[in-house]
Formats: sequence, C-alpha cells, structure tokens
Amino acid sequence: MSYRHTIRNGVYQFPDLKTLLAKATPLRSGDVLAGVAADTYEERVAAQLALADVPLRNFLHEALIPYEQDEVTRLILDTHDAAAFAPVSHFTVGQLRDWLLADTTDTPTLQQVALGLTPEMVAAVSKLMRNQELIAVARKCEVITQFRNTLGLRGHLATRLQPNHPTDDARGIAASLLDGLLYGSGDAVIGINPATDSPAAVRNLLEMLDAIRQQYVIPTQSCVLCHVTTTLELVRQQAPVDLAFQSIAGTEAANASFGVNLALLDEAWQATLSLNRGTVGQHVMYFETGQGSALSANAHHGLDQQTCEARAYAVARRFRPLLVNSVVGFIGPEYLYDGKQIIRAALEDHFCGKLLGLPMGMDICYTNHAEADQDDMDTLLTLLGVAGCNFIMGVPGADDIMLNYQSTSFHDALYIRSVLGLRAAPEFEAWLQQVGVFDAQGRLRPASAEHRLLEMGPLKPLA
Repeated sequence: MSYRHTIRNGVYQFPDLKTLLAKATPLRSGDVLAGVAADTYEERVAAQLALADVPLRNFLHEALIPYEQDEVTRLILDTHDAAAFAPVSHFTVGQLRDWLLADTTDTPTLQQVALGLTPEMVAAVSKLMRNQELIAVARKCEVITQFRNTLGLRGHLATRLQPNHPTDDARGIAASLLDGLLYGSGDAVIGINPATDSPAAVRNLLEMLDAIRQQYVIPTQSCVLCHVTTTLELVRQQAPVDLAFQSIAGTEAANASFGVNLALLDEAWQATLSLNRGTVGQHVMYFETGQGSALSANAHHGLDQQTCEARAYAVARRFRPLLVNSVVGFIGPEYLYDGKQIIRAALEDHFCGKLLGLPMGMDICYTNHAEADQDDMDTLLTLLGVAGCNFIMGVPGADDIMLNYQSTSFHDALYIRSVLGLRAAPEFEAWLQQVGVFDAQGRLRPASAEHRLLEMGPLKPLA
C-alpha cells in the first residue's frame, strides 16, 4: 500500500509503510547512515502528515518485515490482543496521539490498552509528538514489577548500582558497591558487566554479590550481565542467579547477531523462574536495548532505527521482565550524533516501552566521541525524572572504567530524587533508613553515630 501527501503543490509519495515511518522520523545520524531518512525537512513533515492519517488497523495487515521471514514479526502479530485493541481500533495514528494526550485517558485506561498496541503503532505515534508530549503520556503510564522489592511505583525512582571493574577485581567491585550503597543506590539491581563471560568467573561474581546481599540483608536483586547461555549453565549448577540478562533487538536477524532467539530466551526464563529466589515477586528477566543495534548488525531490513527499537520491546514484553533499559547513547555518534538526538531518542524509547507495558529504565549515557556532554545528560535525567522513568544507572563518578563511557552517578540519583520528591523502592528505602543511610524523609544522612551500615562488618571480599 502506498501513501502520499501534498505540500505547496508538491506531491510526496511513499511506496509502503516502512518507508513512510522512516521518512517521518525526527532526524538522526543512524537513519542517514542507513539511507532511509527524509532528504529534506519538508519531506519529513509531509511524511508525518501522511502518517497521521494512517489507520491503526493497517499495522496489523502490512508487516514491515514479512511474517514468514522474521520471528519477531510473528510474535507481534500472533500475540496481538484484539480485545485490548478494540477501544482504539477505529483510530488513525493522529487520532491515537490526540487520545493519548487527553486528560480523560488515565493510567488504568493505558494499562488496559497496552496489549492491544503493537510496537509499530507506538513507534508511529511517537514520530508525531513533541518531546513534552512524549513526557506527558509516559508520565501517565505506571508499570510495577517485583522480585525482592517493588519497582515502578508512581513517585519512586530506582537505580542500578553498576560497580564494574576492568579486570573483575573483587576488591575494586566491592569498593564501588559499598560507595553506591552509602549513597542509597542499588534498589533496581546490583548489576556487574563482567570483563569475561567464562562461567567460572561469572559464578565467582554472583556468589560475591549474593554473599554481600545476605551479609547486609539488602532487599534487592543482583545480576551479572553475561550472555544468556552462560546464565543457563549456571542455573543448571544451582548458582545464585536472581535475574537472567540479555541484550535484545527488534529483528530475528539482529537477535541472531547476539546469539539468541525467542526459544532460547524462553528456556532461560523458565530456568531462572525454577530457582524461585524472589521474595515479593517472580519477575526474573533483565533486558537491555538501544537504537542502532539492528543497523550495526546489518539486520534492520530497511527499517528506521527507532521502529526497530520499539520492536525489541515486543521481545521483552513476552517474558514479563523485572527491568528493561535502553542504553541510549552507548553505540555512538554514528547512530545518535549529539546531545539533541540522544535526548530525543531516550524520550521516544521510554515512551514506547511504557506505553507497551514495560518497566522502562534508561542508561542516560554517551560515548566520548559523541557531540554530547554531562550537561546534556543532566537535561535528559531531569526530563526522564518528570516522565516517570522506572530506574537509571548509578556509576561511580558517572564514568564507567570498564565499558569506557559516561553515564549517571550516585549523586545524580540523589539530585533527581531531591528536586522531584522521588523515593527509592519502598523495601529498599526502609532498609536504608534502618542502617542509617537515609533519614525518615528518604534523604541522605551525613555519617554519624547513627550511621550503622559500616558497623555491620566489613564486606567479605575486603575482610
């Protein structure tokens, strides 16, 4: 099916929905690199106007990647909930935008319709929205998940404590971990990116994290972000695996470049559930995504990178994850050139994920060769805090010395909680108050006689 729009007597013709979505996307370097971006600003506006008139039903009948060729397409179409879709089934993309922004469209309404929306629908509507509109709608979404604590509650913002070390040195990791706990980080997860994916090394890190968690009786979960096949092997060994982690993408071919498919992810999900390690819930999957991953693997099928990213959320949604985060600026300026593009992409990813019913967090980050700096990240952090982001990263000094990129620090989390009146996960905040790190209002306390965390004994790796 072709689409067209006329501007000033000039007719813009778009041969299919895939092309229309790409041309309607706000400018980003990755789409230019892929050769799918609009050639002019006028063409982009024409595509957005044409997209606004597309009925949502078209997305159920015009697959962007053929059904027979791609298991992500099959997942999206085979699991579509027609009953949930019914209230919006008569809308165009433009009408969906207006409905999402209406005051009468509240949190319960968005929760009820989530399974009726496909990733392509939410990607399409995001292309018609300003940044403030992406924030306003995402803020109305509430996605709550649980393992050893409760994440995603309105008025709360969690952090992943990320104590990475370039050689997986236990003392270095423990020092960063303790630093993060003393600043109130770690309620989303204590998660290490390992320097090696060997099962023995990963198991050592898992056992260290679990020993610390038990030593300090911390109501949180830990994860070593190894490949899912390594996690599966460790689950079979009865290692202390809380969460199964995997990077995912929005096409079968891109997932194959990560060495995964839906069947393997399902096996890991079921295996991790079998350990039954959660105390307040059993959401056991942790996924990371990022615009540009399909393009970097030459597995994008001519789709724009933001639509590919939204399709990754269908993969994540299938496995009811505890955590999903877009590592938004990590791949580099070839895909998101500068701070403006990173900010826009992050707001899109958060909006699309939340609208689809996912517990979205964000690694607010950039690489040192991008045209971005920490002021851009401060802006994005504040915008995501207003938008109701579920969690962010907590990296010592905001500088990850193992992955060599810039993210957000323990202090950044304290800033955004303070200025917006946000709290940590309830169970984790109660623990922080118990050990004297936070006061009764959820604020960081100065070290004093009542600051009891350090009196609970040295961390075992430092003993």
